[in-house]
Formats: sequence, C-alpha cells, structure tokens
Amino acid sequence: MSTSYIKSIRLLPDLVRNRLKVVVEADGAQVSATALDGKTVVAEAKGNAGTEFYLPINNPRYWTPETPFLYDLQLRLHDKNGKVTDQVASYFGMRSVELGKIDGVVRPLLNGRFVMQVGLLDQGYWPDGILTAPTEEALKYDIEFTKRAGFNLIRKHMKTEPKRFYYWADKMGLLVWQDMPAIWYQHEDTAKVRSTFRKELKAIIDDLYNSPSIITWVPFNENWGAFDVREITDWVKKYDPSRLVNGNSGFNNNPGYREAYGDPGNGDFVDTHIYIGPNDASQPDSKRAASLGEYGGLGLFVRGHMWPVENNAYGYEPTRTALSDRYVLLMDQVEQLMKYRGLSAAIYTQTTDVEHEVNGLLTYDRAVEKMEVDKVKAVNQAVITAGDKLNGK
Repeated sequence: MSTSYIKSIRLLPDLVRNRLKVVVEADGAQVSATALDGKTVVAEAKGNAGTEFYLPINNPRYWTPETPFLYDLQLRLHDKNGKVTDQVASYFGMRSVELGKIDGVVRPLLNGRFVMQVGLLDQGYWPDGILTAPTEEALKYDIEFTKRAGFNLIRKHMKTEPKRFYYWADKMGLLVWQDMPAIWYQHEDTAKVRSTFRKELKAIIDDLYNSPSIITWVPFNENWGAFDVREITDWVKKYDPSRLVNGNSGFNNNPGYREAYGDPGNGDFVDTHIYIGPNDASQPDSKRAASLGEYGGLGLFVRGHMWPVENNAYGYEPTRTALSDRYVLLMDQVEQLMKYRGLSAAIYTQTTDVEHEVNGLLTYDRAVEKMEVDKVKAVNQAVITAGDKLNGK
C-alpha cells in the first residue's frame, strides 16, 4: 500500500476567468485532473500537490437551483516516476456567490443575477433517530419535498448533516445556508468551549467547502452562545471569501439568560427573525442585503402524528386549507417587501414538525403533508419569478 495518498481536495469555481481552482493536499507528488461532462472530457491539467492549479472550463454550464449541472472530476496522484499512487472521483458546480446592487439595492447574486431566496428552516430531526435520519432515502426525501414545494433554499439549522445530504442538495439544486451549532446554555460558555467552537467552525467549513449548494455560513443564531460576533463574522468572511456570511441570524432575538447583542454591523446580511411576520422585516443598508432569517411558525394539529408532549406554535390554523391559504398570504406580503423594501431572503419555519412544535409543512413522521403543496409551490415560484424580473430593471 502506498504511503502517498490524497488527503483532501479544495475546489473553487472562478466564473470571471472560466476556470476551476484545484488544491490537492498530499505528500510531495504531482497531481493530474480531468473534468468531464458525462463521458466527454472538458479539460485536463497537472499541478503539484499542495499548490493551486487551474482547470480551464470553456463555455461553462452554470449551476443553479433550476439547472443544477455538475461536472465530474477525476484526480490522480503520481509519484516522481509518473506512477499513479492514488486516485479519487469527485464533482463540482460552476457558480458564483456575491453581493451586488440591483436597481440600487444591495442583494445576493448567484452567477451575477439576483435570485430571491425562498427557504425553509430545516432542523433535520427524526422521531426514530433524533439527529440521525433512518436511511439515505429518508434524508433525500426532505430535500425532494422542499424542492417539490417550490422552495429554492434550505437553512440547515443548528446542525450539520452527513455528506450525502449536501450531495443531494447539490444534485437536485437547492441553495443552502449552513448554521454552526450553538453553545447552548450559559454555564457551557467557557474559554475551553469557545476555543473548541472556533476549531469546529473551521472544520465544518473545511469539510463542506466543495459543495456548490452552500452559499452562506451562519456562525450564530439569535445570540445563543454568541461571543466575539463581529470578530468571528470577519474571520469566516476572510477564511472563505467565496461565500456570504450571516454573522448572527436573528440578532434581534436572544435567549432568556442574556441581552441581545443587536446588529453586529458586519457580514453580508441585515437579518431579523419575526414571528409570525413578515411585517417589519429587515431592510438593506449600503453594504448588506436584507434577509428574514426566520418567520411563520404557523401550527396545525394532526391527531395521531404528534409527539406525546404539549405541542405549540407561534400561531394556529384550524385546517389544512386554512393553513395553506395563510401561507399564500404571507408570501404575498414577502413579495411586497422584496419589491419595495429590498428584502432578498425569507425563510419559513419549518420543514417538519419536531417534538414539541407543530409548525411544519410535514408531520414529524413525514406521513402527512400539512399544506396543499400545489398552492405552496405556485406562490413560491411566483415570488421567485417576480424577483428574477428585478434583474431587468
């Protein structure tokens, strides 16, 4: 067995120069890379391990939620005699994420165009495995449902998932905001824990760096366990300048044991959480886009499909039809905020019910769709389409 092997890879699409930056970490050897569109070779290049080199991608096919095209990638490690000592297969998507102005309003841009981010808060809990999905098909189902309901974004809330989750988000075309899990309680906020938090935040970014679906990192949520917010937001932005950073989503909220820090003033988003909302959502400033990081929270009781505790929500509707119509009304309001107040992202709470919350589009066991999915999809797509038309103004 060779002691020379590929330890990690780091891929960064460059749409300005139509190329892919490749960095392969391995013990002193040469690397060859091949990009493919199906079985057709698109580009080939060689470089040294540990040093960046580039694959030219002429006339690239862009990755978007509507057309989530992925190129295949083959990487081979060679010893000094040219013998292959290791090889891996991967993939990449050609897409860019940045802030820009559309008709004078700061907005997030995907491949140079504003895409209204219509998302679901996805906590990823399961009645049989809690944090762990029972099967890959179950993990995939939540993403398929989100896509089928016309959303184009998932905010993966306060947890990370197995790599297969991000593979399916990449493959099916869903944008992802990735949260960092929080230091939860006051007594856990120690110097040792803060040091571990920083290390694990870096590890998460390194582990998920190559996923084209991930467009935003969220270091903190609602001031839960928050510390050095401005510094950490700046650090994440510097460490991964290819993505957006929402330093403290819902900075207007706080846990009971501490005061809210308020707006950190940096990062890429002015982000508030409003229940039920979406009224009084954030407005952009001269440097940051406006996002409604959480809103909604409307509940529906479904007998036989609730966890045996007191279930709650921020508001309630009596029937599936009433809940669906209320959602349509909320999204009509979101559209007004997008057009006339500069809102660029709205994330509804949430994908599924969890143990004490009945505000999901699905029951906790995924057995019942609590809203009329055709209505949800129609209004979601109408808002996304209206957002796209802003590019032409």
